[in-house]
Amino acid sequence: MSDDPTRNLFQRASSTLVGGVNSPVRGEPYPYPEFIDHATGATVVDAEGTEYIDYVMGYGPLLLGHDPPEPVRTAIADAVDDGVMYGFSTEPEIALAEFVIDHVPAVERLRFVNSGTEATAAAVRLARGVTGRDKIVVMQNGYHGGHESFLVDGDPANPKPDSAGIPEAFAEQTLPVPFNDADAVTDVFAHHGDEIAAVLTEPLLGNCGIVEPVDGFHETLRDLCDDYGALLIFDEVITGFRVGGLQCAQGKFGVEPDLTTFAKILGGGLPVGAIGGRAEYMQAFTPTGDVFESGTFNGHPVTMAAGLATLEYAKANDVYDHVNSLGERLRSGLTEIVADTNHEYTVVGTDSMFKLLFTRSQDDSEPVPTTGADVRTGATHRWARLLRPAMKDHSVLLPPNQFESQFISAAHTEDDIDRTLEAYEHALA
Repeated sequence: MSDDPTRNLFQRASSTLVGGVNSPVRGEPYPYPEFIDHATGATVVDAEGTEYIDYVMGYGPLLLGHDPPEPVRTAIADAVDDGVMYGFSTEPEIALAEFVIDHVPAVERLRFVNSGTEATAAAVRLARGVTGRDKIVVMQNGYHGGHESFLVDGDPANPKPDSAGIPEAFAEQTLPVPFNDADAVTDVFAHHGDEIAAVLTEPLLGNCGIVEPVDGFHETLRDLCDDYGALLIFDEVITGFRVGGLQCAQGKFGVEPDLTTFAKILGGGLPVGAIGGRAEYMQAFTPTGDVFESGTFNGHPVTMAAGLATLEYAKANDVYDHVNSLGERLRSGLTEIVADTNHEYTVVGTDSMFKLLFTRSQDDSEPVPTTGADVRTGATHRWARLLRPAMKDHSVLLPPNQFESQFISAAHTEDDIDRTLEAYEHALA
């Protein structure tokens, strides 16, 4: 054994876990992935005892930071004391559903599941069940979890599996179009309108460097779905209860979907997923309808307690004002830094999300990426191999690649933001 704790842990992990990790993005850092020993507030401490300001934040769930405030801790502890799980219904799942319905206008009924992937898979099954159609429209470079209907690449004329193990027949039912391309979506409906069960989209692309919608794009999706009898599904796994506050991104952008999927923040840091939407569609789930959905851990009482306490705390303590103001401070500071260094960097994000993209030769008249392809043609390896290690050298931890969003929590402070800007200034010099 060497005296390098990270190397030793990775060596052990490589003998027991596939690729030494339980999610492929964790294996990207070279030469070894990070192993976190503990965390507090807005910082994480790795196996070697090095502390970093953290902007991964569990890939989004940790709205309140790594230390849940006392009301959340108490709610979790009380739920555990009462019994870890039962397999029966409990009051906390009702209370959390009531909170969501009270704050997200498009949601009239909910079904809790255990991950974002489960939520999106069930939402598409529901749309197919209530419409009697098979095809779904998705956005190129969008991400909806590891399900056969979503791991699809190409275009409407030639959809193809984006992973081994997915039958061509699955891909044939999925129609990928560019995000923000209203003409492409309109054309797909013109050719396949009576076959399309749903349009599934993130309100903004959150797994492709943060790409925001252009004016009118979501309204076009809403109109097309209404005209052709398809359902509009917003995947708010990332944006839910982060972008747009308690009304979520759909409230910020002013468009009501038929169905919405949630995860991440909804569970207060514990595994969760949910499908919400209009009662007329949601009632098609079993046991009131014929669309099967079930799960042993659905509505897990500890998760429900954690999620409800988190959202109640966020509402009562002006959390969104705090994190959004820090987000604006960070994005503004980054914009000033890159203006003095190189126009090929693009600062993106909204609310408490942010990212610095290596966008290569963006046209100055179109500085912000509008599709996932705009991000993927950037200098992604330069970001991963140069910027991220340089930021680590200045005690700031970013996600392993250019595509994952970065998040600010209630535990971050103005001093954290100023230290982070100093780190970017050094890293980009």
